[in-house]
Amino acid sequence: MKKRAIPLYASRGDVIWFYTFRFICTLVFLFLIFPIIIIIPLSFNQEPYFSFTSGMLSLDPDAYSYRWYWDILKNGMADPDAMNGWWTDMWNNAQWIRSIKNSFIIGIFATILATVLGTIAAIGLSSSHMPYKRIIMSLLISPMIIPLVITASGLFYSFSQVGLAKNYLGLILAHAVLGTPFVIITVTATLVGFDQSLTRASASLGAGPVRTFFKIQTPLILPGVISGALFAFITSFDEVVVVLQLADVRQRTIPRQMFSGIREQISPTILAVATILVILSIILLTIVELLRRRSERLRGMSPE
Repeated sequence: MKKRAIPLYASRGDVIWFYTFRFICTLVFLFLIFPIIIIIPLSFNQEPYFSFTSGMLSLDPDAYSYRWYWDILKNGMADPDAMNGWWTDMWNNAQWIRSIKNSFIIGIFATILATVLGTIAAIGLSSSHMPYKRIIMSLLISPMIIPLVITASGLFYSFSQVGLAKNYLGLILAHAVLGTPFVIITVTATLVGFDQSLTRASASLGAGPVRTFFKIQTPLILPGVISGALFAFITSFDEVVVVLQLADVRQRTIPRQMFSGIREQISPTILAVATILVILSIILLTIVELLRRRSERLRGMSPE
């Protein structure tokens, strides 16, 4: 039998508030989602403007184009019209492609480092024998709380002293610092529902700590670890303040390239890249939600 949204005993005031609350939630949702959705049709604009042309408003097919998506591949190429060596030219010289490569290289390695460090820290913090857990936890998640420009300035000063500024290793370490708190929080939340008697049973059967971790703990906390890794990757992929201070031209990431494009030459190519990033974010958040549901099933909970 289908459950009623409004119970039979609800008063007129309850019914009015029921629909009013949903109307307010709809307005809030539209307020938040509209700036994201609006860039998608604008990215197909035939003209080099950040606005809807009369042809777009009248749904004229000639007013829409993939021009700016092709510009992602061609911008910066030595000879975009050449038949021979086009892919090599695009891969080596296109500015947006170089930025995309840098974002993935830095993001993937920073995510791996942040996931390893964050998982180890979360397991340590979940131990009942860990002293000063609140203080240590506050220190570890401080990069999420402190304004990013302050963190970036501190990283720039520190890394400049040891030669880590203006290179890939410095950016990877800096983004790992920013992504580790997300891994710690998600893995710690997963470990709250972890049955510690399983580790004691494993130890009583002769398994060492390493074997217990990989055979018992890892399969159960894996959804939380992957969720934290995805958040760390998104943080790295979307970060621009640290890149502005620590990177040079060779390490430009997508947000840095977009920032430069807005300042130097406004082009709808930025909207095309933003549309691709929105789609990527939706895919990653969908994966996070599926992992959350799987984690709840493993813990014997019914996802809502």
